Amino acid sequence: MGGFGDLFRLGSVLGGNARKFNPEKEIPNLQGKVILVTGGSDGLGKQAILEYARHSPSEIWMAVRNLEKANAAIADIRAQVPAAPPIRTLQLDLTSFASIDRAAAEFLAAATRLDILMLNAGVMATPAALTKDGYEAQFGTNHMGHALLTKRLLPLLERTAAEEPGADVRVVVLTSHGHEYAPKGGIQFDSLKTDGKALGVFVCYGQSKLANILFARRLAELYPRITAVSVHPGLVKTNLYGTDPSASAAAKAMVKALGGLFLTPEVGARHQLWASVAKGVRSGEFYKPLGVEGLGTPDTRNDALAERLWEWTEKELEAHA
Repeated sequence: MGGFGDLFRLGSVLGGNARKFNPEKEIPNLQGKVILVTGGSDGLGKQAILEYARHSPSEIWMAVRNLEKANAAIADIRAQVPAAPPIRTLQLDLTSFASIDRAAAEFLAAATRLDILMLNAGVMATPAALTKDGYEAQFGTNHMGHALLTKRLLPLLERTAAEEPGADVRVVVLTSHGHEYAPKGGIQFDSLKTDGKALGVFVCYGQSKLANILFARRLAELYPRITAVSVHPGLVKTNLYGTDPSASAAAKAMVKALGGLFLTPEVGARHQLWASVAKGVRSGEFYKPLGVEGLGTPDTRNDALAERLWEWTEKELEAHA
C-alpha cells in the first residue's frame, strides 16, 4: 500500500509539492540583464517571458522555429505588459546545426551579455526519425541542439559571470519526470545516431531527458561561475503533450488518459522561473516541483555517465565545427 512517500512522489510529478513561488512578487528587479529563452512562442516559454517582462530586464530574446507565432506571442505579451522591455526574435531550429550556428552568431553580434539562458524548447514522443544532422530526433532536438547552442554561448555566459558587477548567471534546462523511461544503463550510445525505432518513442524521450539532466550536472562542474540546473516543470498542458502535429499517437493517447491532471502553463512555469532567479538554488541539481531535490533515478547522479555523455557530445560537436 502506498504511503506519504508515494503521495509526495506523485505530487512532484504533477507539480504540487514543497515551497511556493509567486513570480510577480519574487522575481527580483532584472534591470540590465539579458535573457534568452528557447521555444518561447507558447506554453511554458511564453509564460516565462511574460513574467520576466514584468521585471525590467534590458532585453529578452525569444528563440523559435516559427517567427509568425513568435510575433503573435510578443504582441500578446505586450498587451498584458505595456511597459515590457524589447523582446527580440531569433529563428532557431534545434534539429539543424546550421540553424543553431546562425542563431548563435546573430545573438552574439547583438548582445553584450547573457544572464539567463533558459533551454525550454523540446519535443516528446515524436515518431521515429533522424534530425538533419543524423541524430535520433528527440535526442537531437532535446539534447544535441541545446548542447550546441550552449557551447556557442558559453564564452559570453562566462564573460558576463566574470565581468558584470553582481552577476548571477544561470542556465536552466527543462527536463522531465520522463527521464525515468531511459533505457537500462541510462544512455544507449549506439542508438543515438539511429532513428530510435528499436527503442520506442517513450524510451527515446526518456533518454533525451536524462541527457538534459546529465548535461546540466556536468556543465555545473566544469563552469563553476555559472549556476546550471535541470528542472521538471510538472505535468503541464502544452503542445509537448500531444497537441503538436508532430506528436505520436502514443503521446496523444496519454493526454486523453491523463485529462484534468495537467497544470496550466501559468502554474507550470513557476518552477523554471524559480530556478532562474531564486536564492539557494544549487548548481548541478535536478529539481522537481517546486525546488525538490533527490527524486531523480540513480542515473541522474552518475557522474561517470555525465562525463561520458559530455565527451561524446563534444566529439560530435567538434566534428561539426
